[in-house]
Amino acid sequence: MTVKTVTRFAPSPTGYIHVGNLRTALMNYLITRKAGGTFILRLDDTDQERSKQEYIDGLIADLAWLGLKYDRIEQQSKRMARYAEAAEQLKAAGRFYECFETPVELDLKRKKLLNMGRPPVYDRASLSLTEDQKAAYRAEGRQGYWRFRLDQERIEWKDGIIGDISIDAASVSDPVLIKADGQVLYTFASSVDDVDMGVTHIVRGADHVTNTATQIQIMKALGGTPPQFAHHSLLTGPGGEELSKRLGTLSLRDLRARGVEPMALLSLMARLGSSKPVELVHSLDELIAGFDVGSFGAAPTKFDAEDLFPLTRAHVQSLPLSAVADKIAALGVPDDLAEAFWAVAKGNITVLADLEGWWTLFRDGATPLVDDEDRDFVAQAFAMLPAQPWTTATWGEWTAAVKEATGRKGKTLFRPLRRALTGLDAGPEMADVMPLLRGVPKL
Repeated sequence: MTVKTVTRFAPSPTGYIHVGNLRTALMNYLITRKAGGTFILRLDDTDQERSKQEYIDGLIADLAWLGLKYDRIEQQSKRMARYAEAAEQLKAAGRFYECFETPVELDLKRKKLLNMGRPPVYDRASLSLTEDQKAAYRAEGRQGYWRFRLDQERIEWKDGIIGDISIDAASVSDPVLIKADGQVLYTFASSVDDVDMGVTHIVRGADHVTNTATQIQIMKALGGTPPQFAHHSLLTGPGGEELSKRLGTLSLRDLRARGVEPMALLSLMARLGSSKPVELVHSLDELIAGFDVGSFGAAPTKFDAEDLFPLTRAHVQSLPLSAVADKIAALGVPDDLAEAFWAVAKGNITVLADLEGWWTLFRDGATPLVDDEDRDFVAQAFAMLPAQPWTTATWGEWTAAVKEATGRKGKTLFRPLRRALTGLDAGPEMADVMPLLRGVPKL
């Protein structure tokens, strides 16, 4: 029997999602869609103090902007009874044990082990506590927290990106799964959910490799079958520096505010760190067809937000008028000029917000740029300008007449007139600009 592919994107709604989150979401999404499976958005919101509705709303808006549709949404905060049930199952199996060390005591243990040149692995002292000792700790005001008892054996799996991985569980501390205040931690909630929801594939960052080892044992202890794991490389800044998720400029909402187009962002993130070249694609179907998780490497991957703008520029310039007609109309461009305006402007913008500057120039006229040595020449030429409205033939006819009258030609003829009319040294063909100019600059 063929098992249906199920993946999930499980962000914590404690901030706005950034490019690192997107990379994980996109890889899981593409795997699912290529296999015709189910893509789950699962909110890791068990930290009620830090989880905010505004971040959930922002996350949903970001995914909608990108066109990444999920098949269903789950919230871990609504599954607390299930986690309590799973905890009881693990307690009964002897895999959960209660601990009472304070953070200070644990820190002292770690430092002692490090000073001895040994790995700072938890010593399992709490496993030997009697009920009387536990009661004494509670009487002191201590609250117990719960660890998962690892089977101290090698944990092995074939990673979809890294390859064969083997971790000795004896070199890893038994993970804390429930805090003293009752908060269920990611490692536990995620394991329960992945088993219950039938998740078959998980792609996430290489910083989760140790988590994966422990979660494989937790899932098996719950009676589940671990999914296929793949751990992608971590992103760094363009200079190889650590890429902090707290950098607001890398949140999707800020990239969107800067004018980055969804397909430009998706095109980069679907190939960044892989053996395939980054290429602009124009649809999710193209991305899905060309995706191969096995083409990605494990080495840290440099990300530069500025790489998004050439891709955005190429995407914008490929758009038909129908795709931008509403934006152009909102600027106040008359319907009869919309097609000519888009034909002229699109080759001279990077983001769609740049359209406003071009229409302002055409509508209101530019601040003329005139060098002192050209002032008399420009004044003479402007006196020869025919009455508006102008056509695509106006530029050629006017400059021919000016050439005849002044003897100027080439750059000495065309450049001063372009600068006087548009305030720019370079730009679109002036023959195409002339019909769009509503006003004549005053010298």
